[in-house]
Amino acid sequence: MTSPANAEAQLSELELLFSMFPNELSVDDQLALIDLRDYVQGKILIPPTSRLQYTVRLQLDTPNVVCALSCSFPPNYPAVIPEISTRSDALYRTQQAQLNMDLHEYLRQNCCGEICMLNAIEWIKDHAAKYMSKETIATENRQPAGTKNVTCTRLWIYSHHIYNKEKRKNILEWAKELSLTGFSMPGKPGVICVEGPQDACEEYWARAKRLTWKRILIRHREDATLDITNNGTEAAMQMFRKFTDFEEKIFDVRGTKGNHMDLGQLYQFLNEKECGDVFQLYFGVEGRTL
Repeated sequence: MTSPANAEAQLSELELLFSMFPNELSVDDQLALIDLRDYVQGKILIPPTSRLQYTVRLQLDTPNVVCALSCSFPPNYPAVIPEISTRSDALYRTQQAQLNMDLHEYLRQNCCGEICMLNAIEWIKDHAAKYMSKETIATENRQPAGTKNVTCTRLWIYSHHIYNKEKRKNILEWAKELSLTGFSMPGKPGVICVEGPQDACEEYWARAKRLTWKRILIRHREDATLDITNNGTEAAMQMFRKFTDFEEKIFDVRGTKGNHMDLGQLYQFLNEKECGDVFQLYFGVEGRTL
């Protein structure tokens, strides 16, 4: 639960970043920002339940290289370090993973208990180029001649609730139309996972967010670039997919209004699909097996 002091520190840091990166910073969930600001100003007394999440697009000194820094504030930040990940087209997956691990270790050793996003940004600007080989920086030399790649994406979408029958119909039909696999869970909260070609996932999200929602956002995103030189696109895609089709999952109903799905069953389902770690990203607590 966010304390008033932590909430004020989070808001002050974000406003500082806005002043420094007015065109590069975007907040993923504007309602979460409104809730945080209202809590700091005393307009609401109950601490917000939604996390503040935002992305800063950094232009590195290396020509034409942009690094996207995604940040999510845990409720007790800055007492603990934030959840940060970086993505760049100039990084292979292993390079990106190593950069994120080293950044996390730097913050853990030097910034725990203090606001640290400026430190993180400066560290990335100073060190990101070291993780990029010459081949990844120069796009035309990024892959050997004859090599073909495909980018696969998995989007984990959170909605305040999903009740409307027409929306539920769209959620299913759009996934099938775009050849995406995954699942949706109606009720409160609502969960949608889609996976497949990156452009199809982007199109799905563009359609979904145009609908009327109380709140909807991408809680987590996974991207992978796969070599399809020998195996072909569909074979590579099958290696990436966790789901075989797209379905609406209905679990046992909980709550006095009968609108909450059993989250224990959801966690069990995610574990069966080797996605159990996503549960904590959605709900802020570790899942428990039934």
